[in-house]
Amino acid sequence: MSIPDDYSISRRGLLAGGAVSAAAATVAANPEAEVAPAKPVRRPPTARVSFEVNGTAHQLELDTRTTLLDALREHLRLTGTKKGCDHGQCGACTVIVDGRRINSCLSLAVQHDGDRITTIEGLGLPGKLHPMQEAFVTHDGYQCGYCTPGQICSAVAVLDEINAGIPSHVTANLTDAPKVTTRELRERMSGNICRCGAYSNIIDAITDVAGVKA
Repeated sequence: MSIPDDYSISRRGLLAGGAVSAAAATVAANPEAEVAPAKPVRRPPTARVSFEVNGTAHQLELDTRTTLLDALREHLRLTGTKKGCDHGQCGACTVIVDGRRINSCLSLAVQHDGDRITTIEGLGLPGKLHPMQEAFVTHDGYQCGYCTPGQICSAVAVLDEINAGIPSHVTANLTDAPKVTTRELRERMSGNICRCGAYSNIIDAITDVAGVKA
C-alpha cells in the first residue's frame, strides 16, 4: 500500500499520540475515577519598599528576591544602569547609595528602604551633563560604552571618598592621606572593568575633574 505524499508523522508526534490514547483508555475504563485537583500556584513573598531615586520618591511592591539592579531597570525603567556579569565582578551596575558606591546586582532592593539612590540618569542628562560625564566625552573615556555608566558613577564617588579622607579598601599599601594620584585612582577604580581597555582615557577624565595632572 502506498503512503500519501502529504502524510507524515514524527517520533515525537507518535509518542504524544500514544500518551493521549493511553490517557483516554484509562478514563474510559474508570469513568468514576477522581481527577486530582491542580495544586494552587504559590506567589513569592513580597515587601513594600520606599526609597528616593535621583531625587524622586518611589514606593514599590517587590518580590523579596529582587535585586536593586532589577528594581531600577525593570520596575523604574532606569536602564542606564547596566547588567554586566550579574555577579559583582565587573562594576557595570555601580550606583551611588547614600553617597557610597555599590554593585547594585549584589544588593537586594528591600535592603534599601529609606535610602537615597543616584543612578547615571541622576548625575546628568543630555543638555545638562555632570562634569564627570563631560570629561569622559572630552577624553574619549569609553568605546562600546556598556561599562561607562558604572565607571562614571564610581568615578564620582571615588573623588568624594578622597575628598572625605576615606582610605582605599583595595590595598593596604596605599596612603590613607586624601591625595589624588594616578596610582590611587587606578586602585580605587579597579572594581570597574572595561573590556575595551579605555583605562588611560578614563583616568585622564577623572584627573581632569579632580583638577590635577595625571
